[in-house]
Amino acid sequence: MRTLKFLLQKEFKQVFRDKSILRMIFIMPVMQLIILPWAADYEIKNINLVVVDHDQSSYARQLVSKITASGYFRLDKYTTSYKDAMKEIEDDHADIILEIPVSFENNLAKTSSANLFMAANAINGVKAGLGTSYLQSIIRDFNNDIRMQWIQQPRFDEAANIDIRYSNWFNPQMDYKSFMVPGILAILVTMVGSFLAAMNIVREKEIGTIEQINVTPIKKYHFILGKLIPFWILGLVILSIGFLIAFLGYGILPAGSFFAIYVFAATYLLAVLGLGLLISTYSSTQQQAMLVSFFMMMIFVLLSGLYTPIDSMPEWAQWITKFNPVTYFIEVMRMVVLKGSSLSDIRYNLFIILAFAVVLNTWAVFSYRKRS
Repeated sequence: MRTLKFLLQKEFKQVFRDKSILRMIFIMPVMQLIILPWAADYEIKNINLVVVDHDQSSYARQLVSKITASGYFRLDKYTTSYKDAMKEIEDDHADIILEIPVSFENNLAKTSSANLFMAANAINGVKAGLGTSYLQSIIRDFNNDIRMQWIQQPRFDEAANIDIRYSNWFNPQMDYKSFMVPGILAILVTMVGSFLAAMNIVREKEIGTIEQINVTPIKKYHFILGKLIPFWILGLVILSIGFLIAFLGYGILPAGSFFAIYVFAATYLLAVLGLGLLISTYSSTQQQAMLVSFFMMMIFVLLSGLYTPIDSMPEWAQWITKFNPVTYFIEVMRMVVLKGSSLSDIRYNLFIILAFAVVLNTWAVFSYRKRS
């Protein structure tokens, strides 16, 4: 125990002497948690719209007013020439063209039907898909409004009316920040833990102190624990700072208990730090360790369910997510923070992460070879 105590003292002194590590530990997570929830927005707004109005009727003007009043669309140009509208698309000034045909109002009045044409700039497929969906929804609402104006209500209405009511559970206001902040917190803890742990042993190799440690009677598991425990504590500190920012900046408090979050986070950090230490034992330079960590983090983040639902991924990608520890942490964070899940509700994820921690840290201990 005395040997481990000295190793821990050495690691903490080394961490707090290095200002670049301190910036990475404290400033980077704070800045990312402040910026990312505002930037990572699922909603598509400020969609530039060109309206080609061949009808110039009151209904056409009402439709355009309803579209621009929605807050999703910004009227880039109002014209009668489709060629001018395509020029706006080609110059990347517009995202969607809405063409209103001649006799739009007359067709609605006489035949109760009319056609509209939409053309979307699909270079950005997400923006094009969501933009056209928003536009179709607004047009359907406009159509319903028109129909309600025309319907003459009889004394006894024989038509069946369906009244749909709904409620949003766990996130009643559909606030994307409440959905994103827990996931971003999980990513920040992962990044700090994996990057710092990956560079740890490699730094000892580069400055030459690893040779001095190798000739001492320090056991391998003592050495690995001495490298792991300081960053395990710092990871929990970063998580605490993240929750403080989430409360002060976004008013987010977990619906469940902090105890469940910290029990899982403590286990999760063991797994992530074990992965970082494993990378460190196989790397020869800090640059090599950083590149490998960055490569793995890119895969972990993209296949974690942070930005895209796992259920919508191909089946082979869904199988990969089962071996991605970040997936389980993000799921647990959202379950506890939004749903109020207890420790018993997340026990399946906890056991899987515990298995990750045992395997990765055992592998790290055996892969580190002391050379005299």
